[in-house]
Amino acid sequence: MENQTHREPTILRRPQVQQRTGLSRSTLYQYIKDGEFPQSIALGPRSVGWLESDISDWIAKRVKISRSSPNRTVP
Repeated sequence: MENQTHREPTILRRPQVQQRTGLSRSTLYQYIKDGEFPQSIALGPRSVGWLESDISDWIAKRVKISRSSPNRTVP
């Protein structure tokens, strides 16, 4: 019998998203405006969150792009 663990989705609030991504609030909202960031989930009339899995996927994609770019700058 296969051992499958079902993980419930985790929702991150904006401060957690900023901490995970390293983005400032203004940069985060600019990426959202430009369609370059995962869509948020409405949690209430004035609150939103993001799926942790979407944020992890976005980070992985950014790492892949950064490491494959021939013009990347190395500090």
